Amino acid sequence: MPQNHYDVVVIGAGPAGYVAAIRCAQLGLKTACVDNWQNKQGDASLGGTFINAGCISTMTMLESARFYDALKNDADQHGIHVDNLQLDIEQLVNRKDQTVGRLSEQITAIFDQLDIACIHATGKLISETQVEITPLCGKPAYPIDSKNFILATGSRPVELACAPLDGEHIIDSTQALNLKKVPQRMGIIGAGVVGLELAGIWNKLGSEVILLEAQDNFLSAPDQQIAQEAYLIYTSQGLDIRLGARVISTRIANDQVILEYEDTEQTHTLVLDKLIVASGRQPNSEHIAIPEAELILDDNGFVHVDEDCCTSLPGVYAIGDLTMLGPMLAHKGLEEGVSVAELIAGQKTTINYDIIPSVIYTDPEIAWVGQTEQALKTVGEHYRVGIFPFSSSARAQSVGKTDGMLKIITHGETDLILGVHIIGLHASELIAEAVLAMEFSASAEDLACTIHAHPTLSETLHEAALSLSNRALHTPPAIV
Repeated sequence: MPQNHYDVVVIGAGPAGYVAAIRCAQLGLKTACVDNWQNKQGDASLGGTFINAGCISTMTMLESARFYDALKNDADQHGIHVDNLQLDIEQLVNRKDQTVGRLSEQITAIFDQLDIACIHATGKLISETQVEITPLCGKPAYPIDSKNFILATGSRPVELACAPLDGEHIIDSTQALNLKKVPQRMGIIGAGVVGLELAGIWNKLGSEVILLEAQDNFLSAPDQQIAQEAYLIYTSQGLDIRLGARVISTRIANDQVILEYEDTEQTHTLVLDKLIVASGRQPNSEHIAIPEAELILDDNGFVHVDEDCCTSLPGVYAIGDLTMLGPMLAHKGLEEGVSVAELIAGQKTTINYDIIPSVIYTDPEIAWVGQTEQALKTVGEHYRVGIFPFSSSARAQSVGKTDGMLKIITHGETDLILGVHIIGLHASELIAEAVLAMEFSASAEDLACTIHAHPTLSETLHEAALSLSNRALHTPPAIV
């Protein structure tokens, strides 16, 4: 049994939780981390949803799907001829599981190195100084005392009454990453981040994919010009994206899902082999504390915190997807984990929530940071826009991935960078330079004067900055 007193106890070992535990230990604090994730073998697996069933798993599966799709559809262009191409879904999923396992073991090794107590159990806050530990092995529950607690239990998929999960025909995003064969016809409720990422994987592996989005607009969070470009690209790849489609009911018949939805015109019926529910996420806060602890939650289950992630209880903090501070993103939670650990150790750090990049891991990727054009129009801000298409990038042409664009928005008078929005090859990597530039209050002219290696994808940001003053060097003239 672990010791019963610590300087810090972290509940949850997703990105926010395990990073908080690591930073606490680095600062000399006696630290324990409580986590209840189990892998397919029933063993502990650190990393939370992010590694085990979220972004890392999705990215790994997408890479395999891209590889298969390239061999199937693009190899001939390179003078490579592939005969008798076969897809082994079991091996594809195994590769994902092996990647997840290695990353989880890496976290475990760091915990061991820093002498962090790793407790495979659930934890429930009893008071501001005590948590009840319930081991998953069936042993009796016991209390642990600590000077500080960091709540980092993450989030889970939202369930819908109109599409109850059965684990076989109607599944969630975790189960969608562990299918044993390619469904002939797949439906996905929700065309947001998770829905699009899963759709891209299974579309490339051969499924007919239909996305049903209740909203009338496609992707409301990114800049709408980028969202419109994404819609055109993804539909050209074969995704059937139906907007304003509100699911009414589902039922199982003859080993298939019969789904009814309505739009502005009429009611429609779909017959599907699999249905994925990807309609958002909600915080894992139901069993995080006993009522007597008086931890304050809002009506949606988010833990109430101040700007330093402090809850209503002294010495108790909440980070990551549990709070409304910033978006539900792994790197947001990661930075909060570091910040809270340093705060506990007597150091004061701040997080700039206005400059947090967002990424959708599709093919091509979407990434953005800062203000959108529609938001600036709403407040009447004077701004300027520069755009550079990937079709004009020598590097993108050499790779054969020319879909997309990079868009930079600057203040009309000061030239300060207000936002950068990308859809294109490696957008998730390209956005980092934009984040750094905005963090240091750079102008577009600063980017225009920065020498970028040629030919590289990073030049798209350089060229977009140049285009603001009609100085782009590699944009061909429009053909009339």
